Amino acid sequence: MKSKLNLNWDIVNEARNCAKSIAEDTQKFIDRHTTVAVERTICRLLGIDGVDEFGVPLPNVVVDNIKKGNGLSVGAAAFIGNAMLHTKLSPQEIAERVAKGEIDLTTFPMNDMFEIKMEVSKVAKATVERIKKNREKREELLQKYGDKKGPFLYVIVATGNIYEDIIQAKAAARQGADVIAVIRTTGQSLLDYVPYGATTEGFGGTFATQENFRLMRKALDEVGEELGRYIRLTNYCSGLCMPEIAAMGALERLDMMLNDALYGILFRDINMKRTIIDQFFSRVINGFAGVIINTGEDNYLTTADAVEEAHTVLASQFINEQFALMAGIPEEQMGLGHAFEMNPELKNGFLLELAQAQMAREIFPKAPLKYMPPTKFMTGNIFRGHIQDALFNMVTIMTGQKVHLLGMLTEAIHTPFMQDRALSIENARYIFNNMESFGDEIEFKQDGIIQRRANEVLNKANELLKEIQREGLFRTLEQGKFANIKRPINGGKGLDGVVEKDANYFNPFVELMLGGRN
Repeated sequence: MKSKLNLNWDIVNEARNCAKSIAEDTQKFIDRHTTVAVERTICRLLGIDGVDEFGVPLPNVVVDNIKKGNGLSVGAAAFIGNAMLHTKLSPQEIAERVAKGEIDLTTFPMNDMFEIKMEVSKVAKATVERIKKNREKREELLQKYGDKKGPFLYVIVATGNIYEDIIQAKAAARQGADVIAVIRTTGQSLLDYVPYGATTEGFGGTFATQENFRLMRKALDEVGEELGRYIRLTNYCSGLCMPEIAAMGALERLDMMLNDALYGILFRDINMKRTIIDQFFSRVINGFAGVIINTGEDNYLTTADAVEEAHTVLASQFINEQFALMAGIPEEQMGLGHAFEMNPELKNGFLLELAQAQMAREIFPKAPLKYMPPTKFMTGNIFRGHIQDALFNMVTIMTGQKVHLLGMLTEAIHTPFMQDRALSIENARYIFNNMESFGDEIEFKQDGIIQRRANEVLNKANELLKEIQREGLFRTLEQGKFANIKRPINGGKGLDGVVEKDANYFNPFVELMLGGRN
């Protein structure tokens, strides 16, 4: 890709190296710890599912039993494998007996750890093979239909009822959408368990459950067959159950996941230690499953000024890139996020937005960048809103953004109706078609507004990354350097679910997935 911004690549490389150092330093902490969410995820990947008589998910029942017996530091895999050797039962059968009070996992004498690992490995390998086949199925369908060239048209459904969501999702696909995101119900990220089964009631969205994933995947496959296109499915892999939702998505062939390293800390007040540990395992799963992760830098601009704090977006993109690489995610699966969120009253604001988007494209050339529409400055004036979205669409096609979350003219009024989506899709398709090669035909003025802006943001991002490298990521989050939000290192939700690993701890899936990727 020929650079249009005349970026200083020495500074780009310095910033990337700083981010790598930050990620490596943080990874040392991650490698020494586990969480209740990580252990519940291991349970799910070992085939444990369902709920007890009180509606408590069985993975929670099992991990709570281990935690009560002070065994969490050894890990769920060790206790489940040990119980399998003693009882000759499957992980699911063991979980059901734990739920009935017939088994206490921490009271069995521990077998030889090698034998335990061998017993667990048989089940783990079968799950990994299932996820691998899901990835192969996606690739087969993309080969059959051909993949979308140019930006993906990404829309949301958010009725609260999975069956209504399916109706709206199919309608959106027929209107031209390439990606369907099912918005989660308000507050699910703060639940320390994953609800079970199909759900029909939600608030501002629909519960993320494995059955809901299965139902929507089936529906999109059906409409995709009808249209001769592969329709991608997205959900939200964040919050207190981040790795569990990643596992559920991998098992049901989701294609994208909102999966940011810092989002839960900043915007849901989830403890930073808990989130940083959970994001690693969630990304290992997403990487192996071929899922495109979408990061959440766009959210920074809802609480901070998009002009003054643009460098924090770039700094976070560098950090998210390095955390993703450490979890085995290739650049082609990194939907690094940013947004068209500058005040529309700003003089030459379009040029500044264009500079930011082109800069992201040049610095992360292989990434399927996720570009978010204007929301902060949308009003009840739907005509002006439609024009704001048109300018946003222009930046996408001019700079080669890939995951294009469509703006809605009624953004500030209500959750979009089907007709709102139709108008937004029509707007984007019109601009993408008429301006398809526009970006290839233009260059930017040497040392003009666009080039100066991009280099200013890059320089400030590099200085911030050097500061984070000196201070450490946790200290930086305490100081409120991202999104102007301060979080205490031992505050927030979920800290009680973090433990240091024992010498005998093992997670069979990290080894299989990181070592088994083609």
